[in-house]
This record gives sequence, C-alpha cells and structure tokens, in this order.
Amino acid sequence: MVWFLLLSAISAEVIATSFLKLSDGLTKLLPSLVVAICYISSFTLLAQALKKMELGIAYAIWSGLGTAAIAVIGMVFMNESANTAKILGIALIIGGVVLLNLTGKH
Repeated sequence: MVWFLLLSAISAEVIATSFLKLSDGLTKLLPSLVVAICYISSFTLLAQALKKMELGIAYAIWSGLGTAAIAVIGMVFMNESANTAKILGIALIIGGVVLLNLTGKH
C-alpha cells in the first residue's frame, strides 16, 4: 500500500509538472487547474506514504523518479534536447534512488 501511495504521488507530480509547461505561465485555465489539483494530490499522497516510510528515502524516490520522468517526457514529447550527458544524468538519478532504497528501512 505504501508503494502504491508513493508511486501515485510521483505520477501526480509528473502530470502537474508536465501541465505546468503547458499552462503557459499559469495563463491557460484548464492546464492551470490540472497543475493545482495534481500538486495538491501529490503532496497529500506523499504525506500519507511518509506515515510508513523514512522521510529521506521517500523524498529521494519521489523527487528522483519525478525528475527522471520529467526529463524523459521533455525529451520525448516536448522536443527538448537529448544528449549523452542528460541520459547519463538520468541514469545516475535512478541509480542513486535504487541505492538509497536498498539501504533504507521501509
């Protein structure tokens, strides 16, 4: 259950951040509403996951996987540049999240 909460929090954060780009500086109503609803949902779900997980581990997974997902979404769907350095950075983020997860209690 805690992993479902955390993965749901990550998904909501990724959707919110993607729509933040689409909101054109929060000037478009529908994307701006999606941003607000998804960020509120993300923090609520993260708060619930923190009842059963260590703060450092949960936040590292939430922020790390969210960052990696947004970088990939930017490259694949928003025509942002993809290069070796970015791909290596994403791999290092994921590796760090895995390492923290293997060493933490949950």
